[in-house]
This record gives sequence, structure tokens and C-alpha cells, in this order.
Amino acid sequence: MDELEQTRLRRCDEFSTITGSDSAVAQCYLAENDWDMERALNSFFEADMESVFDVEDGEEGRPVSKRKGTDRPERTGDAPEKKRMHSAQVDCIDLTEEEPACSSSTSSKENESDGDSKLSIISWNVDGLDTLSLAERARGLCSYLALYTPDVVFLQELIPSYAQYVKKRAVSYLFIEGNEEGYFTGLMLKKSRVKLQKSEIISYPTTQMMRNLLCAQVTFLGKEVYLMTSHLESCKDQATERMKQLGMVFQKIKEAPDNMTVIFGGDTNLRDSEVAKVGGLPAGVTDVWEDLGKQEHCRYTWDTKTNSNKSVSYVSRCRFDRIYLRPSKTESRMASEHMTLVGMEKLDCGRYTSDHWGIYCTFTT
Repeated sequence: MDELEQTRLRRCDEFSTITGSDSAVAQCYLAENDWDMERALNSFFEADMESVFDVEDGEEGRPVSKRKGTDRPERTGDAPEKKRMHSAQVDCIDLTEEEPACSSSTSSKENESDGDSKLSIISWNVDGLDTLSLAERARGLCSYLALYTPDVVFLQELIPSYAQYVKKRAVSYLFIEGNEEGYFTGLMLKKSRVKLQKSEIISYPTTQMMRNLLCAQVTFLGKEVYLMTSHLESCKDQATERMKQLGMVFQKIKEAPDNMTVIFGGDTNLRDSEVAKVGGLPAGVTDVWEDLGKQEHCRYTWDTKTNSNKSVSYVSRCRFDRIYLRPSKTESRMASEHMTLVGMEKLDCGRYTSDHWGIYCTFTT
């Protein structure tokens, strides 16, 4: 087998992993797009993605498109049967006023007052590529946001219809998207407490999975904060690319001005050995979960033992989702205070909000 054929077979495998399609579909889309991975993925999503909820007029939902792939290998077999959904009439609703539909043991009282000096964050891979029960799961996300009223939200694996749905309900938040097509990350900033100065999207030059780094310079109650979110390259065999992307994240953290607090949150897909291979965390940077004592109840954010959204035959428990903190070097230091996992209650549809648990954490300022 020559080198060109090997390269094309590898790209077919990567395409199939991302989209959940078979090798024939992968080869078709790649060949039609001159074997350019990004163009082929964009073509696939544009052709196959149909919104599962209409946020403009609440009309009857279109048929759900065939299930897309996720970061992790799925069991073989036919895709789940398509079904129809109905969406209720939608108005613009302030999330902080919305009655939560999901129960939780943690109260949001501490975040209700705009005078609260603690910074609260949720980071969550919402698995928008899985279109099964997507409308119900998106409502689940909104319920958790209403319950916790975080100041900042890091979202990964959004699709356009999911992002539009959340924006229509989250009128108390400024929504910044990491892209406009395919799947992408997002940042949500609570308007009453977090003020955007500027934002940027930093490309990963060698990504094969449309990944990038979304950054925003903000002020929180007068303090300078640099926010970063990303969805690093997925799958075990993409460790080299993932570590390159992590290196770019660390470099950006180190380059942030000394007067800024830097917070990164996202689906890193990291294994601890990979962090060690890039030299560990930069000086002054802490992993929030480790800093708070490595509490076992919030170790695993990807947990097929507990989370049944993915019908897989294996058990995988990983700490893919992580939050890093670099306090300001010149101003009063922000410190990690609390961390817990969210999304661990099943919705009425019988599924969880995502195949990942979300991370909720607070910082003292």
C-alpha cells in the first residue's frame, strides 16, 4: 500500500469517527472535496443536519437527522430510527427567570444577587452532534443554567440549531460562538456581571476535527479576566495533535498580562500522561479539580458506567473535562472555592442532558 493510499484510509477513519458514518460515506465526501478534511466535514454537516427544533415559530419539528458520530467509537450497527418532534411556541425568556425543570441538591441562591463577589462557571460538552432527544436535552441545559445562574458558561460540541435555541432563551447572556457551521464551542457571559472587552478565535493549524481556541477578555466586577474554552482533538490515537493543541493553550495562558486572571475550561480529552509529556502545567497554573483535593465524586466527567446516553458495550471513566486557573500576578488573587458535577439527573425523555457531565465551580475574588 503506497503512502497516498494510507493517508486517504486514515482520513476516512477520522471522518467516520467524527461523523459516525461508514467508510463508504467517508470516502464519498472526502473524494468530492479533494480529500480536504475540513471541507468534507462541512459538506457532510450542511447536507445532513436538519434542525430538530424551530426556535422562530414553534412549528412542528422536522424529522430528526440520522445520528452523527461523537468523539468516541460507537458500537457497530444501524443508526437509531428517525423520529419526529414537536416544539412548543417559543418566546424570548430570561434564563434567570425560568423555572428549572431539573432538580439538584445545590441551590442557586448564592448567585442570585448581582452583589455576590464570587465568580461562577459552568463548562459542558453538550453533545450537540447526537440529535436524539436534542430538543429535550437543550431544554435540560437551560434548566441547569436557570438553576445555577453562572456568570460564565463554556460550551463545547454545539451545532447551529442548538446555539440558536439557547440564545433565544438566554437573553440575560451575551453569546459568543467559536464558529458558525459544523460543530463548535461557545462562551456565554452574564450581561449584568461580566463585560466583554474583546474576543478572538485562534486556529489549531493541524487539526483534523475543526477544533480551535475561543478566547474572551472580560471584566468581572471591575477585575480583568481572560477566559478560554476549547474542545481538544478527540480519540486515543490523536494524542500527538491533542498535546500540540494543549501546548498552544498553555502558551496563550503564559502570554496573558500579569494583571489578568486566566481561566480555561473545556473538553480536553486529556489523559494525565499527556499533560506530563508536555511538561506539566505552567508555573502558577492550577488544575481546579486537583487544587480542591481531587474529590472522587467529581473526578469522571465522561463515565459510561453511570451515563447511559451512549449505548456502548464497554465501560470508560475519564476526566476529559477540565478547568485551569492562573490567578492575577499583580491584583487580588482569585482562588478556587467549590466544584461539583451537573447534569446527573435523567430528563423526562429518559436521557441525560449530555453524554458528558457538566462542571460547575466557583471562585473567590
